[in-house]
Amino acid sequence: MKGAVFVALAATIGNFLQGWDNATIAGAIVYIKDDLDLGSTVEGLVVATSLIGATVITTCSGPISDWLGRRPMLIMSSLLYFISGLVMVWSPNVYVLCLGRLLDGFGIGLAVTLIPLYISETAPADIRGLLNTLPQFTGSGGMFLSYCMIFGMSFSASPSWRIMLGVLSIPSVIYFLFTVFFLPESPRWLVSKGKMIEAKQVLQRLRGREDVSGEMALLVEGLGIGGETSIEEYMIGPADEADGVDDHEPSAEKGRIKLYGPEEGLSWVAKPGAGQSSLALISRQGTMTNQSMPLMDPLVTLFGSVHEKLPQTGSMKSMLFPNFGSMFSTTADPHVKDEEWDEESVQREEGEDYASDAGGGDSDENLHSPLISRQTTSIEKEVGPRASQGSILSTRRHSSLMQGTGEQAGSTGIGGGWQLAWKWTEREGEDGKKEGGFKRIYLREEGAPGSRRGSLVSLPGIDYPAEDEFVPAAALVSQPALYSKELMDQHPLGPAMVHPSETASKGPIWAALLEPGVKHALFVGMGIQLLQQFSGINGVLYYTPQILEEAGVEDLLADLGLSSDSASFLISAFTTFLMLPCIAVGMRLMDTSGRRTLLLTTIPVLVVTLVVLVIVELVDSSSVVTSLMATICVVVYFCCFMMAYGPIPNILCSEIFPTRVRGLCIAICALVFWMGDIIVTDTLPVLLDSIGLAGIFGIYAVVCVISWVFVFLKVPETKGMPLEVITEFFAVGAKQKAAAKNE
Repeated sequence: MKGAVFVALAATIGNFLQGWDNATIAGAIVYIKDDLDLGSTVEGLVVATSLIGATVITTCSGPISDWLGRRPMLIMSSLLYFISGLVMVWSPNVYVLCLGRLLDGFGIGLAVTLIPLYISETAPADIRGLLNTLPQFTGSGGMFLSYCMIFGMSFSASPSWRIMLGVLSIPSVIYFLFTVFFLPESPRWLVSKGKMIEAKQVLQRLRGREDVSGEMALLVEGLGIGGETSIEEYMIGPADEADGVDDHEPSAEKGRIKLYGPEEGLSWVAKPGAGQSSLALISRQGTMTNQSMPLMDPLVTLFGSVHEKLPQTGSMKSMLFPNFGSMFSTTADPHVKDEEWDEESVQREEGEDYASDAGGGDSDENLHSPLISRQTTSIEKEVGPRASQGSILSTRRHSSLMQGTGEQAGSTGIGGGWQLAWKWTEREGEDGKKEGGFKRIYLREEGAPGSRRGSLVSLPGIDYPAEDEFVPAAALVSQPALYSKELMDQHPLGPAMVHPSETASKGPIWAALLEPGVKHALFVGMGIQLLQQFSGINGVLYYTPQILEEAGVEDLLADLGLSSDSASFLISAFTTFLMLPCIAVGMRLMDTSGRRTLLLTTIPVLVVTLVVLVIVELVDSSSVVTSLMATICVVVYFCCFMMAYGPIPNILCSEIFPTRVRGLCIAICALVFWMGDIIVTDTLPVLLDSIGLAGIFGIYAVVCVISWVFVFLKVPETKGMPLEVITEFFAVGAKQKAAAKNE
């Protein structure tokens, strides 16, 4: 995964510049107000202009990124950083300075909003949390280095604030070069626009392997929004040719379903368990609505059940679930007119030009262009040459769900133990003609072969197959993203799907915001962003110099010959330096302990530290003991906040929305973030005058308690899950919640 890691590191230079700017203006304003003779109101405007710019640009950054792409917006961010640095280094008066700060805010808004989105769309599921914590780490690193620079410049006779602010242009050039020459476009965005060939090439580069057919198929399925989804349980096992199991002919055993994967291999079948239910999760922990905790969101229970029911070590996962077979096998079938199923086959037979997806003549807008090309697996290398490539436009017989090759050869797992498959079922219509139904399935192994343990939807009284070779698997079953009713009205001879270019939209789908799953995700995203802003980080940052001064730190530094300004810069540098190891710990735990667990563990610590700070303020003692307690509380608060509550809201918001509206929804959540930031920043001086620090910290402590309750009841655990599966679960949970209300 070196490609994905490198891309994430390159993208987070934008967050480094944000942190650099935040610290630079905090130090430079000391000299700006003296040089330009600014009043307190204008001084506040100079600082807040970038915040205003970030808020304004956020309102349109998401929709534009859904329209033009993520990469162009990141390039624009780097250019804005560069231009703003030049304007600020030249600024002859406060008006030009404010213009430079406004442009700088535009760059910050684009970076803060889109970098977490970009990383989530390019990172593999198992390290997505770690890579998405990098923006917090690089931002804090930028603050630390900036404070060090300002501290060094403070020793000069007349420190130049223009140079302090203009230095921003130097790292912004590096950011620009990386975005232009090294950052690829998001493969999920490319798929959403029907640019399949480029998306495949980007995925191959990011994953470091040629075979990305499984993930390509997953990205296509992520284009769907809404639709009916059911939670079912299957027993997955091998299907021999002698069994005669096929969805297009009467099967030898009723209830067996042929499953297809993105590439060719051995055949497998699924046996649905009796008692399967639609949108009603029933596990060993109780019902999805959780009668013992009425306010608990069913979605939280659903996600929690998934993470609690990991397959046991030593199960047959390595033999059964590492790979999928093909829904595009070109094996001949005397009972099916394959040439009519596959338009590419027609082209080849008629002698028309046929473009393989490795050729330079490909056209993503051409429906004859293959969506997913099959790679040669280890089994095929032993058996012989592979068949010609198939097309997304057809589904073949004698395909497979899973094959027993190693993970390195043709791996098509989609992350977190999930696999992708499709099924085709037929029934006889009223007119006597056969009618088909095409379903997409997200599968996840739930226990050892023949075992009842660990089933996601285990129901009392179900008779499981006795065969040891069958493995229980949870399944999310819904309509494929590219399976349209209009297409089926044309009565194709097989389970056809349209090419993504036919469904590509020019911009965001605003109507999708009304989908229950999207609305549910927006509620979670906006809620956690707003609560984070009111949890006290700005107040504690404001208070830090004061408590360190009371602890005698500034007096100690003054004895060393440092001026009050230099001492303040050094203290700020030390404070930001403490953040780095804490964020590193959070990076390590983000994909192991999980986002939800980290929040539920660290938020109570924030509450305790804030309560102690309230007590220290009320005691009104200048003793060394109280100053030491306050210092410890501030340090602990910073450490815990930066470990979890700092990065996790952005991580969650980049994970829980469907591909086609992800940019739009993240922009909405980011707008809530910036509005909360403005409210907290503007009201802090007023609150200080009216209720004092003790009252402010009391309010922050209450908000942290509310945050913990909100996380416990409403925020699910998303670690290690593919983005497309996460959004599917949100749709299921929202509809289950609505059904429970109607009852």
